[in-house]
Amino acid sequence: MDVELKEGERIDDLQRNGYRIIQNPARFCFGMDAVLLSGFAEVKKGETVLDLGTGTGIIPILLEGRTQGSYFTGLEIQEDMAEMASRSVALNGQQEKIRIVRGDLREASRIFRGASFDVIVSNPPYMAENQGLKNPDSPLAIARHEVSCNLEDIIRESAGLLPDGGRFYLVHRPRRLADIFACLNAYHLEPKRLRMVHPFADRPANMVLIEARRGGGRFLKADPPLIVYQAPGVYHREITEIYGY
Repeated sequence: MDVELKEGERIDDLQRNGYRIIQNPARFCFGMDAVLLSGFAEVKKGETVLDLGTGTGIIPILLEGRTQGSYFTGLEIQEDMAEMASRSVALNGQQEKIRIVRGDLREASRIFRGASFDVIVSNPPYMAENQGLKNPDSPLAIARHEVSCNLEDIIRESAGLLPDGGRFYLVHRPRRLADIFACLNAYHLEPKRLRMVHPFADRPANMVLIEARRGGGRFLKADPPLIVYQAPGVYHREITEIYGY
């Protein structure tokens, strides 16, 4: 399907199912963290999924392409980003499986019915609001800094939208693990699975993937580390599989 491109926008090939995505480098483009989260999240046949802070819509688009979930929703506060994500959904002919909703994720439990999603995913801003922040109203600042939401907002709203046994998936920075676990515990989301992501085998982890379950028992499984590069500029085999190359 042909869709309108606005000034500064481009269409990128996602290398999966022939899917493509509209992006604007001047605003925000998805990164590896979103792709790795889409590969880490488990979505079973017939399940419904919500992506909090969907941005370009990359995670719902990828999850629809690699899972048998029944319906995918992306929630995005920025009107122009939500509109662009909707055009990407139309570009791929995914309108019957994906919808993009414009709204504030801090009010997600009022926008949607409680316990209405089986799975919630989020690739949130990693940086505290005061860390190198120059223009709090810029799209890049909203994507990277806790300007329009913070970690507790995401976890609180997710807890209210998941039924018992529902799953929450998050990608974040390892340095925030203590905060993440404390916040998950406060909202009765029990960490069940964790995977550290290392740029090289001999480098410290720079990302962490987490699965938590609403009302789950206290048992945490640590998956083997995920190594991004086997040599400079050469992806590890597992990364190429996640990307679908």
